[in-house]
Amino acid sequence: MNSTRQAAYDKHVRYAIQTEKLNLWYGTFQALFDVDLNIRNGLITSLIGPSGCGKSTLLRSVNRIIERLGYVRIEGTIRVHDHDVYGPAVELVQVRKQVGMVFQRPNPLPVSIRDNVLFGYRLHAQGRRASRAEQDEIVEDALRQVLLWDEVKDRLHGKATDLSLEAQQKLCIARLLPVKPGVLLMDEPCSALDPKGTEAVEELIWDLRGKYTILIVTHNMAQARRASEECIFMLMGKVVEHTTTETMFVTPRHRETADYIEGRYG
Repeated sequence: MNSTRQAAYDKHVRYAIQTEKLNLWYGTFQALFDVDLNIRNGLITSLIGPSGCGKSTLLRSVNRIIERLGYVRIEGTIRVHDHDVYGPAVELVQVRKQVGMVFQRPNPLPVSIRDNVLFGYRLHAQGRRASRAEQDEIVEDALRQVLLWDEVKDRLHGKATDLSLEAQQKLCIARLLPVKPGVLLMDEPCSALDPKGTEAVEELIWDLRGKYTILIVTHNMAQARRASEECIFMLMGKVVEHTTTETMFVTPRHRETADYIEGRYG
């Protein structure tokens, strides 16, 4: 693609997450170095790289969960749908509403399946109380989106912690959906699951593409190749390569990327 066509293409592409000159320190240790990224709206993008390369740090910076560590210092910009999430006027609760987070191990609340789904909605309701019928519709819609409705529709008042790990992880995703986030961050969401559960969650992630922008950290190269449309390779806190997943795995531009994908280190 020549420069004129590339410029025209870039002008019309919508980006959900953009970082510019993003640097991050844990105390005196620098974990991210001048990270510049443009993550396209509505796609599944995977973050790959060896342990300690900055993948999870980058992920947790996007919804500001990294701030829980008092010794973290950040420079640069992170924009979500054109809003600077670290801007002085930005409310943290609004950032968390727009950017949902799924962790390595499922973390359902020790309450009913129904109350898990409604938890975030009630938290962000700002005094408005939905009717019972509205709540029922919210619960069913969220559980259908995560392909869990048929399994749990007859036991919505049962404990969420009694579900299988696969179902718990799906429920944790469902819990995010009623507040209508634009972005879903997933930090190795299948690492605690068996192969069958992994396949089911990957199917769900693929089914959600287009409805949400999904950024997923994974150490599983096969999973990155199966379940993402674009791929970012990080090494030692820097972005080495960002391209389509097919290009990354078939014709990577950088030797470091090829070495990692082919298992020569990491």
